[in-house]
Amino acid sequence: MRRLNQFETLVIHEFEEDKFHLPAHTHTYYELIYIVSGYGIHELNDNMIPYKAGDLFALAPEDRHYFDIKSRTRFVYIKFTDSYFSSKKNLVTDDLVLNTPQSIMREKMLKETLLKLDEPCATILKNTVNNITAYNCRKDVSTSPIVFYQILSIFGLIRETVKGMELPIRGCTFNDNQVLSYIHENIYSPKSIQSKAIAQHFNIAQTYFSAYFKRNFGITYRDYINNLKVQLIEKRIAGKNMPIKQIAYEFGFTDESHLTNYFKKHKKMKPSEYVKNQ
Repeated sequence: MRRLNQFETLVIHEFEEDKFHLPAHTHTYYELIYIVSGYGIHELNDNMIPYKAGDLFALAPEDRHYFDIKSRTRFVYIKFTDSYFSSKKNLVTDDLVLNTPQSIMREKMLKETLLKLDEPCATILKNTVNNITAYNCRKDVSTSPIVFYQILSIFGLIRETVKGMELPIRGCTFNDNQVLSYIHENIYSPKSIQSKAIAQHFNIAQTYFSAYFKRNFGITYRDYINNLKVQLIEKRIAGKNMPIKQIAYEFGFTDESHLTNYFKKHKKMKPSEYVKNQ
């Protein structure tokens, strides 16, 4: 899967084409994508969303997408990194400190539902995008308060539209400690610690969660879970107070042999051999 990088804090990109120039891909930055003209299908994560002129999409890092263009389409991409908003906290209202544009763009609901902008929101959005592209000729576009507030107004339109659709933004604010606490509390429930389940719990896309975990903890989510399980199983075995069958049941394994194979895969020895080495 191709992954695109961007080092500038803000890039405005307007282009038109008959066939989308990229394969399905992810990126390291955020994208607001406005459809100026044309129609087709937006393949976003595992969803096929029809698009037309006037539609708006909000993509976070790790969202996987591709445009299947049916009619020549003109796009406006507003691409920014985390630092674009974090460096302008003095310009942000208290409400946006708590519900940041980044958290809004990670909303799982925005990857599954097409925003239905009514009037005057649709016209305001169109005019706002035109204002941003008109200012793009300036060298200071990434530091311009004018452009910054124009982009903020788009998030205001998103929130108002979502509210009108009766799909309230839940928010997905969380920190590393909350994630680790959830994992440790649910380590004995295999279904609860599946990446799909934990992503739903924190209201983020599954693809984003996996990348977030690797970036913040320096280890893949799967490896962390396996290491934690093995450490806990080691303690149970070393304590010699619980038979292997009971330990297998506690950690959600189907039977004793399932646990034995799992332990051998990660420790290169059977539980019985581990006991002898203690």
